[in-house]
Amino acid sequence: MCEVGTRPPLAAERGEPPGGAAAAERCRDMGEQPIFTTRAHVFQIDPSTKKNWVPASKQAVTVSYFYDSTRNSYRIISVDGAKVIINSTITPNMTFTKTSQKFGQWADSRANTVFGLGFPSEQQLTKFAEKFQEVKEAAKLARDRSQEKIETSSNHSQESGRETPSSTRASSVNGTDDEKASHGGPAEAHLKSENDKLKIALAQSSSNVKKWETELQTLRESNARLTTALQESAASIEHWKKQFSACKEENDQLRSKIEELEEQCNEINKEKERNAQLSRRLQELETELQDKELELEELRKQGEIIPQLMSECESVSQQLQAAEKKNKDLEEKVRTLRTEVEESKHRQTNLKTELKNFLDVLDGKIDELHDFRQGLSKLGIDN
Repeated sequence: MCEVGTRPPLAAERGEPPGGAAAAERCRDMGEQPIFTTRAHVFQIDPSTKKNWVPASKQAVTVSYFYDSTRNSYRIISVDGAKVIINSTITPNMTFTKTSQKFGQWADSRANTVFGLGFPSEQQLTKFAEKFQEVKEAAKLARDRSQEKIETSSNHSQESGRETPSSTRASSVNGTDDEKASHGGPAEAHLKSENDKLKIALAQSSSNVKKWETELQTLRESNARLTTALQESAASIEHWKKQFSACKEENDQLRSKIEELEEQCNEINKEKERNAQLSRRLQELETELQDKELELEELRKQGEIIPQLMSECESVSQQLQAAEKKNKDLEEKVRTLRTEVEESKHRQTNLKTELKNFLDVLDGKIDELHDFRQGLSKLGIDN
């Protein structure tokens, strides 16, 4: 197997192809052959938080399955330039999990980390997952075969150990001591070699069992950490969902308040327009009153001249009739104005005071006109 734990020399220093091609070439030279190759973005779990993913490659790199025929093992290897970012030996206990349509992950207890791969398409992720399951089954089958071989060799050595004393006894009965030495020596040597092989196999199997137990314990701890991380992430997601819903409700409330304020502003603008119209109307009425006052002053001056009034009495009476009509019109206008003022008296108190003053002045002028008319009528009777 090729050594991937330390930094290999650069491709330019060895005169080999750069990047993953050089690493694959070295693994082929050491007895490993690639059986599946794809490209993906490589990630590793953050060792401090055990939650966030840390990019192990700046771009998509080659990820390959390698088979070692000498040790009958499988590995996933990925190299970014001169740096080995994945060196994971596949065991039957590993599981490749699809977390999204284009992302998958698996835990490596030996490396004490979790690898993640981001693929450009869902088809490539599916092919990689299927190959992972196939290689996992092959690794399990290889482990079962090795255990069967160990058990077979153990049984064979035990059977040879049982048969050897009977053969030596038969040779001791039928032959001499020299024959015993000549026939018993090779059998004992063969038995010793078998026993030595059996001891080595048992030692290897016990060491492998310890390694598998350690690996199983590490996997359990890693799974526990991953479960805790998933629970914490789910809790954080629920917390953020609650905050989002609260912010959404607050936003809706603010929008409703803004709409209410806009409606109030529109009503205020309408009231301002109405007040402006009323103020213009009052100014027009004030100008009309001033004109009428001037006319009344002129009539007073004319009333002082009695001879001229006699001749102009008819015209004055006509003018008075016209003035009465106008006064009636003014009274109707004043009534109309009163109704308008009564409608807006709750909103415009200042206008109400001015309008009352105006009505008082107008009543006085009307009374003066009536007095003036009565005086003219008396003058006409006397004449």
